[in-house]
Amino acid sequence: MSTEKHRVVVRRVAAHGGGGHGGGWKIAYADFMTAMMAFFLVMWLLSNTSPKQREGIAEHFRMPLKVALSGGEKSSTSISVVPGGGMDPSTRVDGEVQRADAEDDADADRLASMKERLDKLIENSPVFRQFRSQILIDITTEGLRLQIVDNENRPMFDLASAQVVPHMRAILRELGPTLNELPNKLTLSGHTDAFVYSNGDRSYGNWELSADRANASRRELVMGGMAENKVLRVVGLADSMHLDRSNPRNPINRRISIILLNHRTQQQIENENSGGGGAGAILPARAKASPPPLLSAPTDNLKVTVKGSPAATHP
Repeated sequence: MSTEKHRVVVRRVAAHGGGGHGGGWKIAYADFMTAMMAFFLVMWLLSNTSPKQREGIAEHFRMPLKVALSGGEKSSTSISVVPGGGMDPSTRVDGEVQRADAEDDADADRLASMKERLDKLIENSPVFRQFRSQILIDITTEGLRLQIVDNENRPMFDLASAQVVPHMRAILRELGPTLNELPNKLTLSGHTDAFVYSNGDRSYGNWELSADRANASRRELVMGGMAENKVLRVVGLADSMHLDRSNPRNPINRRISIILLNHRTQQQIENENSGGGGAGAILPARAKASPPPLLSAPTDNLKVTVKGSPAATHP
């Protein structure tokens, strides 16, 4: 019998701690379900909110923690570039901007409703119906624009004059009370065609004529019942802007443009001309230039040729 000893090897199997009944998987599953719930909540929000609401939600998550917890000053009004550790205020959408957007939307809705109101008035009123082809209404970036255009056989003013003819007077006086329905202020612009006005007086031309016609239209609106303080600006634009650009001498280019301003344009004009528009506000009164004409649609134009006595070649 061999005296050599045999080595004994003992294997120990590590315990599995309960096998498949351990609790670690429950934590992972709970994290997964929480993440899925958050994901579906975000998807639901994206599908059921407007773009402006989504901007508000995004702004909430961009808000600096310090501002959110302590109610500190907002980034839009802070003198610091990064208050509370937030983003540069020039790159964020603040609550004030959102409120301004809401005001713009409400203002646009009011002007759109007024356009529908004017369209119905023109269609149903005996005064307007016969002149429907001479009345144009549209929405521009400045507001609701109503243009009364000339017709070769039915001019709005006497020849070479700012004297309003009877049918134009009826249109303007009928419009006056309707324009009072909204608080928005308005501008009036006079336009001419490309015919050069000349009556022997070199100091009086299309610029003066268009301005006089615009002011004569303002007087008729006021006589019809429009509040006098509703007018913010009256300008003459001569033939600088044509409705028919392909034919600058087309009678349709002679027109009166009435713009019921949206609140943003109205505020801009008021700030520019009432001392609230920046550096120009500190200039002495006598150094201030007259306000620039408001860009709007073209107006009426006419031509008079001088041979002995003034004669008009165009109404």
